[in-house]
Amino acid sequence: MEILNYAFMQRALLAAVLVGITAPAVGIYLVQRRQALMGDGIGHVAMTGVGLGFLLSWSPVWMATLISVLGAVLMELIRWYGKTRGDIALAMLFYGGMAGGVMFINLAPTGSNANLTSYLFGSLSTVSESDVTAICLLAAFVVVVTIGLRRQLFAVSQDEEFARVTGLPVRALNLLTAVTAAVTVTVAMRVVGLLLVSALMVVPVAAAQQLTRSFAATFAVAVAIGVSVTIGGTVTSYYQDVPPGATIVLLTIGAFVLLTVLAAPLARRRARAVTAAQAAADPAECKIPATRGATDEVGV
Repeated sequence: MEILNYAFMQRALLAAVLVGITAPAVGIYLVQRRQALMGDGIGHVAMTGVGLGFLLSWSPVWMATLISVLGAVLMELIRWYGKTRGDIALAMLFYGGMAGGVMFINLAPTGSNANLTSYLFGSLSTVSESDVTAICLLAAFVVVVTIGLRRQLFAVSQDEEFARVTGLPVRALNLLTAVTAAVTVTVAMRVVGLLLVSALMVVPVAAAQQLTRSFAATFAVAVAIGVSVTIGGTVTSYYQDVPPGATIVLLTIGAFVLLTVLAAPLARRRARAVTAAQAAADPAECKIPATRGATDEVGV
């Protein structure tokens, strides 16, 4: 294929595949916890890390990872202790992160709004070898956590009180989930951008839930959708010269709509099959005899 003859597209496709795996792998736990927009909030905080990276002449990816992890931990602390004013504190954290990123990158001697835009909306053509190295290391961490601790993370995501009774370290697992989500945001920011990464973490999971019932099946289908749309969006952006991040997100939403349409008749078929099975399983003496009219029902 012609697309593989260029080194920058090889790096872009590798980054896209890793993002397609990691984003839904973390997103499934966020959806279970009803924190679907957590990735969006972390993306705002990560902007400060990108700006600091340019200001201090350090890798924006690694600096964004550090700031995102700190922001995610702070978000969890606010969730635990900020019962009354937690929403205001989170709002200040999110908007402060965005403002900090804009300020720092404009103070940097080599920074500009064009640099920031590539991180906000993704820019596959500018993914460097150092970016790919960082993405590979961070993606490996995410995969190890989301698969190796899937039982524990699932239990905490479903019911924190039950998980606590069974002896699981709930707070530590919650922090680990937040940190993993922060790492995933920085993995994905070079592909779909900080402002669109939350869609890739949530929508493939929602699409998979239209067809699957078990956690394992949802996990597998969501990752398959994530990899498919990231590769498809990357290839489309190369041939059609369109923004990769927006293309990937639109393909993801399209997959959700398609699976929702396909799931409706399947759901009705399953319901009819269950009803028929229950009717066949009922013993004859338990069935309600047919009545001939309304007078029979009242004993007249």
